[in-house]
Amino acid sequence: MKVSVIGAGNVGATCAEVIAHHEIVNEVVLLDIKENFAEGKALDIWETSPINMYDTRVKGSTNDYSKTAGSEVVVITSGLPRKPGMSRDDLISTNAKIVKSVTEEVVKHSPNCIIIIVSNPLDVMTYCSYINAKFPSNRVFGMAGILDTARYKSFLAEELNVSPKDIQAVLMGGHGDTMVPLPRYTTVGGIPVTELIDAAKLDAIIDRTKKGGGEIVNLLGTSAWYAPGSAAAQMVEAIIRDQKRVFPVCAMLKGEYGLKNIFLGVPVILGKGGIEKIIELKLNADEMKLVNDSAKAVKEVMDVLDNLKD
Repeated sequence: MKVSVIGAGNVGATCAEVIAHHEIVNEVVLLDIKENFAEGKALDIWETSPINMYDTRVKGSTNDYSKTAGSEVVVITSGLPRKPGMSRDDLISTNAKIVKSVTEEVVKHSPNCIIIIVSNPLDVMTYCSYINAKFPSNRVFGMAGILDTARYKSFLAEELNVSPKDIQAVLMGGHGDTMVPLPRYTTVGGIPVTELIDAAKLDAIIDRTKKGGGEIVNLLGTSAWYAPGSAAAQMVEAIIRDQKRVFPVCAMLKGEYGLKNIFLGVPVILGKGGIEKIIELKLNADEMKLVNDSAKAVKEVMDVLDNLKD
């Protein structure tokens, strides 16, 4: 079994390393447009196999998509970060061209694969890949909710001085400041989080979660990679091993939550068929308003992409 990761930057390389370390598949192909870059990253990862005791072969390729042929899952991390002076529309235009090109190559060589998008802006790049792949929507979706939920859980674990393993949480909406953490669906060892932390501290953690990506950029001067790469790898594992995991995923909605033709973060069951079911929570009026506000913001960005095509 084979998984390919397109883009050998920090996120892609981390994703490939985690997949290999967990022995999810027999082979991981890491591909990048930069000459010898993916080959070097793949070789470095493969040389950890005797140390970390795994058998998964990691191979690199410079833009040769034939090496990715027959992949069960393809993770796309390709794209450029936003640079000073670059507008949102410029970023969308630039990365949409990249994601379109990559998706077309992926589909040509792995027509039966499942595609996971990590490229930013996440929601609209997932939409871009979907319209170019021409796959059913259960086979093209984005990684964002797992990352955002992981940040939320890690902040809660720190504040409560508990293991993050015992925290369960749901987060919905777009990947950005309009994301919607749901305290009502957050528990610690089965105990509602609202019984363990006061409202002001919980609100502060929610606000920190929404700005979690920016916090890392401010500290490092670049985007995060360990958590995003690991989050994408966790999605790959759920699919390859048919685990039926319940994860928040950027998925195409077709009437769920009263929303249509939009990619938005929602809880789903993830297995060998990709998104096997979208779970509809019984949101209260306040929660639904936040989800609708987030959907409106995402739709505006999707409209930018649609207008670029004209």
